[in-house]
This record gives sequence, structure tokens and C-alpha cells, in this order.
Amino acid sequence: MMAIDILSDAFFAALAGIGFGAISDPPMRAFPSIAILAAIGHACRYCLMTFLGFDIATASLFGAVIIGFGSLWLGGKIYCPMTVLYIPALLPMIPGKFAYNMVFSLLMFLQTMDTPAERAKYMEMFFSNGIVTSSVIFMLAVGATLPIFLLPHKAFSLTRHNVIRKRRRS
Repeated sequence: MMAIDILSDAFFAALAGIGFGAISDPPMRAFPSIAILAAIGHACRYCLMTFLGFDIATASLFGAVIIGFGSLWLGGKIYCPMTVLYIPALLPMIPGKFAYNMVFSLLMFLQTMDTPAERAKYMEMFFSNGIVTSSVIFMLAVGATLPIFLLPHKAFSLTRHNVIRKRRRS
């Protein structure tokens, strides 16, 4: 049962990654890599949260690091910049439920200005959901860009090698 849960999580993350990738119009050769990165990163986060008890922000950091280094490696294989691969792969990991609850609690806070107890409840919900949302998004950004800071020459050479090879063919 655990394997089915992990594989279904990975499958739906891959589908979402492909969908987000289609919006940004990457080359067709990038879609399999985007799907693989989204599936592995999201499955890693799922496993860390479910089986090891990690919080969502820390698990997202580890998933984003895997996506970042995977996009460095796969980008070199398919001659594609890292950002084309890792941005669509990261988007399924954005905590939409927490972001929705943050906006909902803000609207409810504004609608219950007459009752202090309700206002306090919705303000607490707003801040707790906002902190979770912003910390996860921050960790996703840090984790995905970590390879760029650790290996800048390799990260920025992905597109240069592609351009140099095309010039040599001409």
C-alpha cells in the first residue's frame, strides 16, 4: 500500500509538472525531464513527511535540492537550461491548501470586524497559514537554486555548450 501511495503521488506530481511546463512553452525534449523531476521531488517530500515525520518546509527543501541537482544533470543531457526544467517541476510543491486558507482567513477576518473572538481566530489562521506558505516557497527557492551557487560554472555552461555545439555544426 505504501508503494502505491508513493507512486500515485509521484504520478500526479509529474502530470502537474507537465501541465505547468506546457504553460511556459519549453522545448519538447524537456517534458520527460520535467515529469521525472517533479515526480522524484514530490515523492521525496511525501516520503519525508509521511514516514520520517519531517515538517512540510524541511521536506520541501530536500525535494527542491533533488530537483535542483536533477535539473543540472538532466539539463546537461538534453542541452536545456536548468530553469526550464526546475521551475515547472517545483510548482506542484507549492502548498496551495495553506495559501488558500491564508486568503480565506483574511477575508473572514475582514467580514467579522464586530466580534473580537472571531477576528482573533481568523488572524491566527492567517498568520499560521501565511508562515507555512512563505516558508515553503522560500525553501523551494533555496533548494532549487543551491546547485547554481555550489556549481556556478557547470550551471551556466549548460546553454553555452549548446550554443557552441550549434556554431561548430554550422
